[in-house]
Amino acid sequence: MINGINDELILAARLFLATLFLIFGWRKLRDIPGTISQMVRDGVPTPILATAVAIFMELPVAFAVAAGAFTRLSAILLALYTLGTSLIEHRYWTVKGADYVDSMDSFYKNLSIMGGFLLLSMTGAGKYSIDALFGIAAP
Repeated sequence: MINGINDELILAARLFLATLFLIFGWRKLRDIPGTISQMVRDGVPTPILATAVAIFMELPVAFAVAAGAFTRLSAILLALYTLGTSLIEHRYWTVKGADYVDSMDSFYKNLSIMGGFLLLSMTGAGKYSIDALFGIAAP
């Protein structure tokens, strides 16, 4: 138990937080040209670089969170990445019409995900992790 938090709950939180990123990162990797095209359509600056960053953040960094490796750093990186994607892809305050609610919904869901990553950065990976195996899980 870390800071009174059950290690099994920390493991579940890591897995739940990483799942979304792993699924969508895998999709991006399997269709890099489609991902780049989507980024171009969305007006993302430097879409090729953005695609590479997205795949890196959503696969190896999210996998590190799931496995509990470099968890505090990985959680901070994913919180910042999620903030960046929110500010680039989900600017609901600029959206008109039917897409407004979907964009606002995605923006605030991302804020919730960021909160989870920030908490994970404070708790660390817990007992069931690569960090604990190497003795770097302590607060």
